[in-house]
Formats: sequence, C-alpha cells, structure tokens
Amino acid sequence: MAVPLYIQIRREIEAKIRSGELPPGSRLPTEIDLSAQYQVSRATAQRVLNELAEAGLAIRRRRHGTFVADVTRQINLLNFVTPAAAAKGTPGRHEVLSVRIVRADAAILELPGAAADTAVVELVRRKLDVREEPLSIERHVVLFAVAPDLPNESLEDLRSLSYLQGKGVPIDSIRLYLDPVALTEHDAALLNTETGTPALMRRRELRSDDGGTVEVATTIVRPGSTEFFLELPVSAA
Repeated sequence: MAVPLYIQIRREIEAKIRSGELPPGSRLPTEIDLSAQYQVSRATAQRVLNELAEAGLAIRRRRHGTFVADVTRQINLLNFVTPAAAAKGTPGRHEVLSVRIVRADAAILELPGAAADTAVVELVRRKLDVREEPLSIERHVVLFAVAPDLPNESLEDLRSLSYLQGKGVPIDSIRLYLDPVALTEHDAALLNTETGTPALMRRRELRSDDGGTVEVATTIVRPGSTEFFLELPVSAA
C-alpha cells in the first residue's frame, strides 16, 4: 500500500522532533513554506500541520505560527470515538507483534455473532510515539471471509476501517465503547508501566449491512501519555 504524501511529510517532521532537531517550542514551517519545500498544495501542507496539532505534537496559534508541543497528547474525547478522526492515524509508527489466522473461539477477542469454527485474522500491534515510547496496544480480529489477504498487507501502516471500505466490504454501522481497565502484567510490560495501573480502552465493532460483525478492535492507551478532554460550544442565550 503506497503511503500518502502528507503522511510522508508528517513523518519527516516527526523524525526531527524525535531526534531533538525540533525541540518543544520550535517554530514549524508555515503552510506556504511547506508547500514550496515539498512541492505540494496548500491544502496538503495544512493537513500535515493540522494532524500534528490534533496529535498533540504541535500547537497552532493564529497569526503567530505552529510550534512543537511537549510529548503529552491532548485528545478531544469526541474525536477519540469518531471513526473519521481515527482513520487519520496519529504520528509515530506501529510495531507488529503478531498476525495469524485462527478459529474465532481461539482468537484474542470475541467476534460477536461468529461461530466457534469461523476463520478470523488476528492482529496485535503496539503504537510508538515519535520518541519511540509506547503509546498504545491495538488488537484486531477480522472476519477472514472479508479480508483473506490482510496478513500480506503492509500492517505497519494499516487502517483497518479504510482498508475494509477500500475492499468494498459493506460497513453499515460502527459501535464504539470506552471502558476503564486495569493493565495486566503482559500489557503493562508492553507499555512500560506498572501492572494494575488504570487505563482507558476503546473497543470498536464494525457491522455489515446484514447485521453481522466483520471486525472487533481494541486500543489500550498507555496511562500518562494522553490527556483526554471534552470541549463543546456554548449556545448563545
């Protein structure tokens, strides 16, 4: 799968942040500067800077510019549960921990409605931030019948919702849950934190037009790596 140009540019900036070449407080190039440097449209340059800001890696100040932020991400909970925002991804890279084809009853997550002997693809990844620190653990269980070639894809860059839609899988609805969890010993080790630490887990189910579930996925966020908030407009009286 070809990596879109805006992601390539974003990753180049992330690498400079990771190396310390762009420390917190550094001014990032303007949209016009990025457009000229990479020979891309103003819209593409704007998307790069906006996504860095959405991920908490940059702060955009009107009439002042865009600056490197500290390492703690700030995420609006409304965006955290919005599929369109999730499809963009966040700066950093995925480390594939395992991928296999198994029976549904042997998978790491239960796929609702699937018979025990149904074949599924199981994928486990760890998300690392731009400084190579663990950010989250992602687990996916996908119906094999709708994605038989999934194990052969570039799993480091995969966005499962976009991938399935691109394959013509009829996704009719998406159900999302936010669950508090206590980290197991295994997950705590992957996230470099203590066993039993409270964490937030997002669980997503993708449902087809016939009511069946084609994917279930969970994301456990490393405690302390992200600040969640809600911000709603106030209607005029």
